Amino acid sequence: MARTAIIAGVGPGLGESLARRLAAEGCRVALFARSETYLEELAADLPEPGEGLAVPTDLTDVETVRSSVETVREEFGPVDVLINHASSAAWKGIADASVAEFERSWAVGVRGPFVCTQEAVEDMLETGGGTVIFTGATSAVRSLGGAVGFTAAKFAARGMAMDVAQEFGGDGVHVAHVVLDGQIDTPGTRDRYPDRDETTFLDPDEIAETYWHLIERDAVGTQPFEVHLTNGPQNTEFL
Repeated sequence: MARTAIIAGVGPGLGESLARRLAAEGCRVALFARSETYLEELAADLPEPGEGLAVPTDLTDVETVRSSVETVREEFGPVDVLINHASSAAWKGIADASVAEFERSWAVGVRGPFVCTQEAVEDMLETGGGTVIFTGATSAVRSLGGAVGFTAAKFAARGMAMDVAQEFGGDGVHVAHVVLDGQIDTPGTRDRYPDRDETTFLDPDEIAETYWHLIERDAVGTQPFEVHLTNGPQNTEFL
């Protein structure tokens, strides 16, 4: 039976790779982000025509998020897979970051995933289980300095993932946290870092493969909570 999946926070790079990988495995994939044109083009270009659903969503707006999940239920049915992938950062330290910038990091990276997870887990408990994956970063496990809003949000999201895993793991809800400890090879990244060895970039398609392995284990009693992916030296400016 085809899974219904939501990717909350989709853009060129890993978000797109995740969408394509899940669609290739037969999932009905709903795409959440603010860019309506991009989402519609990606949804139409997924491996299975008609199996992608563009749902323009501002993840900082609680009622919009709940409405978007309801749209997915109406089109595809209950949620089986949720990937909390969105984040926001001003890349500023405590002296320079504004309250508004800090709060936006929290709204996108913590409150948005909280609401998405609350909605998805409700479905999963009714249908017998599912998978929730949080996309983390180096800053989720160790502070690098100079990105206080991003770091605080990533630490909080990791804690939330751990708490939900403890609460609902016995009910068949597999919650996992993926630490991306390095620079993802997104469009334009290599142009910004022309002197870097290309082997140090994280391949988004390979990362998406790891996510799929986690999803496939959603009914296994012994569930991996955290996967740490890295490849060579990290670029601390973007973690």
